Amino acid sequence: MSDNDTSRLSRLVAIVTQLQSKRMITSTYLAEQFNVSVRTIYRDIRTLESAGVPVVTEEGKGYTLMEGYRLPPVMFSEEEANALITAEKLVQLNKDSSLSQNYVSAVTKIKSVLRSNTKDKAALLSERVAFEETSPLSSGSNLLSSLQIALTHFDVVRLAYRSSAKDDTTLRFVEPFAVINRLGENWYLIAWCRLRQDFRLFRFDRIIEFEIINETFKPHKISLEEFLENYRRKF
Repeated sequence: MSDNDTSRLSRLVAIVTQLQSKRMITSTYLAEQFNVSVRTIYRDIRTLESAGVPVVTEEGKGYTLMEGYRLPPVMFSEEEANALITAEKLVQLNKDSSLSQNYVSAVTKIKSVLRSNTKDKAALLSERVAFEETSPLSSGSNLLSSLQIALTHFDVVRLAYRSSAKDDTTLRFVEPFAVINRLGENWYLIAWCRLRQDFRLFRFDRIIEFEIINETFKPHKISLEEFLENYRRKF
Protein backbone atom coordinates (compact mmCIF):
# COMPACT_ATOMS: atom_id res chain seq x y z
CA MET A 1 0.00 0.00 0.00
CA SER A 2 1.43 3.40 -1.00
CA ASP A 3 1.76 6.38 1.34
CA ASN A 4 -1.10 8.06 -0.55
CA ASP A 5 -3.33 5.02 -0.03
CA THR A 6 -2.45 4.92 3.67
CA SER A 7 -3.17 8.63 4.01
CA ARG A 8 -6.54 8.26 2.30
CA LEU A 9 -7.50 5.24 4.42
CA SER A 10 -6.66 7.19 7.57
CA ARG A 11 -8.73 10.11 6.31
CA LEU A 12 -11.73 7.88 5.53
CA VAL A 13 -11.67 6.43 9.05
CA ALA A 14 -11.29 9.94 10.48
CA ILE A 15 -14.25 11.19 8.41
CA VAL A 16 -16.48 8.45 9.84
CA THR A 17 -15.28 9.39 13.34
CA GLN A 18 -16.20 13.02 12.64
CA LEU A 19 -19.62 11.97 11.34
CA GLN A 20 -20.20 9.96 14.52
CA SER A 21 -19.26 12.88 16.74
CA LYS A 22 -21.58 15.50 15.17
CA ARG A 23 -25.22 15.46 14.10
CA MET A 24 -24.50 17.28 10.84
CA ILE A 25 -21.22 18.14 9.14
CA THR A 26 -20.44 19.97 5.86
CA SER A 27 -18.02 19.08 3.09
CA THR A 28 -16.34 22.47 3.55
CA TYR A 29 -15.68 21.73 7.22
CA LEU A 30 -14.23 18.30 6.38
CA ALA A 31 -12.05 19.76 3.64
CA GLU A 32 -10.62 22.30 6.09
CA GLN A 33 -10.07 19.65 8.76
CA PHE A 34 -8.07 17.37 6.46
CA ASN A 35 -6.49 20.07 4.29
CA VAL A 36 -7.91 18.68 1.05
CA SER A 37 -10.31 20.03 -1.58
CA VAL A 38 -14.09 19.79 -1.31
CA ARG A 39 -13.99 17.66 -4.48
CA THR A 40 -11.75 15.17 -2.63
CA ILE A 41 -14.28 15.01 0.21
CA TYR A 42 -17.05 14.29 -2.31
CA ARG A 43 -14.99 11.34 -3.61
CA ASP A 44 -14.32 10.13 -0.06
CA ILE A 45 -18.03 10.21 0.80
CA ARG A 46 -18.84 8.18 -2.34
CA THR A 47 -16.14 5.67 -1.34
CA LEU A 48 -17.65 5.31 2.14
CA GLU A 49 -21.12 4.82 0.65
CA SER A 50 -19.76 2.15 -1.72
CA ALA A 51 -18.20 0.40 1.29
CA GLY A 52 -21.60 0.20 2.99
CA VAL A 53 -21.28 3.12 5.42
CA PRO A 54 -24.82 4.63 5.58
CA VAL A 55 -23.97 8.30 4.98
CA VAL A 56 -27.10 10.46 4.73
CA THR A 57 -26.83 13.62 2.60
CA GLU A 58 -29.15 16.52 3.39
CA GLU A 59 -29.18 19.05 0.57
CA GLY A 60 -27.83 22.41 1.70
CA LYS A 61 -26.97 21.14 5.18
CA GLY A 62 -24.31 18.46 4.93
CA TYR A 63 -23.73 14.85 5.92
CA THR A 64 -24.72 12.68 8.82
CA LEU A 65 -24.78 8.96 9.62
CA MET A 66 -27.95 6.89 9.60
CA GLU A 67 -29.43 6.78 13.10
CA GLY A 68 -28.09 3.82 15.09
CA TYR A 69 -25.00 3.19 12.97
CA ARG A 70 -21.78 2.92 14.96
CA LEU A 71 -18.25 1.76 14.25
CA PRO A 72 -16.59 -0.69 16.63
CA PRO A 73 -14.59 1.01 19.42
CA VAL A 74 -11.78 3.17 18.03
CA MET A 75 -8.25 2.45 19.24
CA PHE A 76 -6.69 5.54 20.80
CA SER A 77 -3.10 6.55 20.25
CA GLU A 78 -0.84 7.06 23.26
CA GLU A 79 -0.96 10.83 22.72
CA GLU A 80 -4.78 10.81 22.66
CA ALA A 81 -4.89 8.67 25.81
CA ASN A 82 -2.50 11.09 27.54
CA ALA A 83 -4.74 14.02 26.61
CA LEU A 84 -7.75 12.23 28.16
CA ILE A 85 -5.85 11.48 31.37
CA THR A 86 -4.73 15.11 31.65
CA ALA A 87 -8.28 16.35 31.05
CA GLU A 88 -9.51 13.95 33.74
CA LYS A 89 -7.25 15.66 36.28
CA LEU A 90 -8.61 19.04 35.26
CA VAL A 91 -12.21 17.87 35.57
CA GLN A 92 -11.56 16.52 39.06
CA LEU A 93 -10.66 20.07 40.15
CA ASN A 94 -14.10 21.41 39.29
CA LYS A 95 -16.56 22.06 42.12
CA ASP A 96 -19.51 20.04 40.79
CA SER A 97 -19.56 16.38 41.77
CA SER A 98 -22.00 15.34 39.01
CA LEU A 99 -19.49 16.36 36.33
CA SER A 100 -16.61 14.58 38.07
CA GLN A 101 -18.59 11.36 38.49
CA ASN A 102 -19.88 11.30 34.90
CA TYR A 103 -16.50 12.15 33.38
CA VAL A 104 -14.69 9.49 35.41
CA SER A 105 -17.34 6.98 34.30
CA ALA A 106 -16.87 7.99 30.65
CA VAL A 107 -13.07 7.84 30.84
CA THR A 108 -13.26 4.40 32.46
CA LYS A 109 -15.19 3.17 29.41
CA ILE A 110 -12.61 4.76 27.11
CA LYS A 111 -9.75 3.16 29.04
CA SER A 112 -11.36 -0.25 28.52
CA VAL A 113 -10.61 -0.10 24.76
CA LEU A 114 -6.96 0.94 25.14
CA ARG A 115 -4.25 -1.52 24.22
CA SER A 116 -2.55 -3.17 27.21
CA ASN A 117 0.74 -1.27 26.91
CA THR A 118 -1.15 2.03 26.50
CA LYS A 119 -3.22 1.24 29.60
CA ASP A 120 -0.04 0.79 31.64
CA LYS A 121 1.39 4.08 30.43
CA ALA A 122 -1.92 5.86 31.04
CA ALA A 123 -1.97 4.54 34.61
CA LEU A 124 1.56 5.82 35.17
CA LEU A 125 0.74 9.23 33.72
CA SER A 126 -2.35 9.45 35.94
CA GLU A 127 -0.03 9.27 38.96
CA ARG A 128 2.33 11.93 37.58
CA VAL A 129 -0.06 14.74 36.55
CA ALA A 130 -1.49 17.26 39.02
CA PHE A 131 -3.04 20.72 38.99
CA GLU A 132 -3.04 23.20 41.85
CA GLU A 133 -6.41 24.59 42.94
CA THR A 134 -6.70 28.35 42.58
CA SER A 135 -9.56 28.73 45.06
CA PRO A 136 -9.72 25.80 47.51
CA LEU A 137 -12.37 27.54 49.64
CA SER A 138 -15.00 27.58 46.86
CA SER A 139 -18.19 25.70 47.64
CA GLY A 140 -19.26 22.50 45.89
CA SER A 141 -22.45 21.55 44.05
CA ASN A 142 -24.15 18.60 42.38
CA LEU A 143 -26.29 20.38 39.79
CA LEU A 144 -24.30 20.54 36.58
CA SER A 145 -25.53 17.34 34.91
CA SER A 146 -29.20 18.15 35.59
CA LEU A 147 -28.84 21.75 34.44
CA GLN A 148 -27.08 20.62 31.25
CA ILE A 149 -30.05 18.35 30.49
CA ALA A 150 -32.47 21.24 31.09
CA LEU A 151 -30.32 23.46 28.86
CA THR A 152 -30.22 21.07 25.90
CA HIS A 153 -33.94 20.18 26.23
CA PHE A 154 -35.02 23.84 26.62
CA ASP A 155 -36.78 23.05 29.90
CA VAL A 156 -37.88 25.81 32.25
CA VAL A 157 -36.30 25.50 35.71
CA ARG A 158 -37.69 26.65 39.05
CA LEU A 159 -35.00 27.90 41.44
CA ALA A 160 -34.99 29.03 45.03
CA TYR A 161 -32.00 31.34 44.93
CA ARG A 162 -30.15 33.01 47.79
CA SER A 163 -28.91 36.51 46.99
CA SER A 164 -25.35 37.41 47.96
CA ALA A 165 -26.13 41.07 48.64
CA LYS A 166 -29.28 40.83 50.78
CA ASP A 167 -28.87 37.25 51.97
CA ASP A 168 -32.54 36.54 51.20
CA THR A 169 -34.06 33.80 49.04
CA THR A 170 -36.30 34.40 46.02
CA LEU A 171 -38.24 32.02 43.77
CA ARG A 172 -37.14 32.27 40.13
CA PHE A 173 -38.40 30.64 36.95
CA VAL A 174 -35.50 30.64 34.51
CA GLU A 175 -34.66 29.52 30.98
CA PRO A 176 -31.18 27.91 31.02
CA PHE A 177 -28.84 29.33 28.39
CA ALA A 178 -25.26 28.31 29.26
CA VAL A 179 -22.96 27.24 32.10
CA ILE A 180 -19.55 28.77 32.81
CA ASN A 181 -16.74 28.11 35.23
CA ARG A 182 -13.31 29.35 36.22
CA LEU A 183 -10.92 26.51 36.88
CA GLY A 184 -11.27 25.26 40.44
CA GLU A 185 -14.00 27.76 41.30
CA ASN A 186 -17.81 27.78 41.40
CA TRP A 187 -20.04 26.99 38.44
CA TYR A 188 -22.53 29.60 37.21
CA LEU A 189 -25.76 29.12 35.28
CA ILE A 190 -26.50 31.81 32.69
CA ALA A 191 -30.27 31.92 32.27
CA TRP A 192 -33.10 34.21 31.22
CA CYS A 193 -34.82 35.15 34.47
CA ARG A 194 -38.55 35.66 34.04
CA LEU A 195 -38.70 37.65 37.27
CA ARG A 196 -36.03 40.16 36.18
CA GLN A 197 -36.83 39.94 32.44
CA ASP A 198 -33.15 39.73 31.61
CA PHE A 199 -30.23 37.31 31.55
CA ARG A 200 -28.77 36.63 34.98
CA LEU A 201 -25.90 34.60 36.44
CA PHE A 202 -26.81 32.11 39.17
CA ARG A 203 -24.00 30.66 41.27
CA PHE A 204 -24.57 26.95 41.86
CA ASP A 205 -23.85 27.01 45.60
CA ARG A 206 -26.55 29.67 46.10
CA ILE A 207 -29.26 27.53 44.49
CA ILE A 208 -31.21 26.25 47.50
CA GLU A 209 -33.86 24.33 45.56
CA PHE A 210 -33.92 23.15 41.95
CA GLU A 211 -36.70 21.63 39.83
CA ILE A 212 -37.18 21.08 36.10
CA ILE A 213 -40.84 21.87 35.50
CA ASN A 214 -43.10 20.53 32.75
CA GLU A 215 -42.66 23.50 30.43
CA THR A 216 -40.31 24.29 27.56
CA PHE A 217 -39.18 27.58 26.05
CA LYS A 218 -38.07 28.84 22.64
CA PRO A 219 -34.26 28.90 22.19
CA HIS A 220 -32.67 32.32 22.60
CA LYS A 221 -31.08 33.71 19.44
CA ILE A 222 -27.99 35.21 21.08
CA SER A 223 -24.80 33.12 21.09
CA LEU A 224 -22.70 32.52 24.19
CA GLU A 225 -19.85 34.54 22.66
CA GLU A 226 -22.18 37.49 22.10
CA PHE A 227 -23.52 37.25 25.65
CA LEU A 228 -20.04 37.19 27.18
CA GLU A 229 -18.93 40.14 25.05
CA ASN A 230 -21.96 42.15 26.22
CA TYR A 231 -21.35 41.07 29.81
CA ARG A 232 -17.70 42.19 29.69
CA ARG A 233 -18.69 45.59 28.31
CA LYS A 234 -21.15 46.08 31.18
CA PHE A 235 -18.88 44.96 33.97
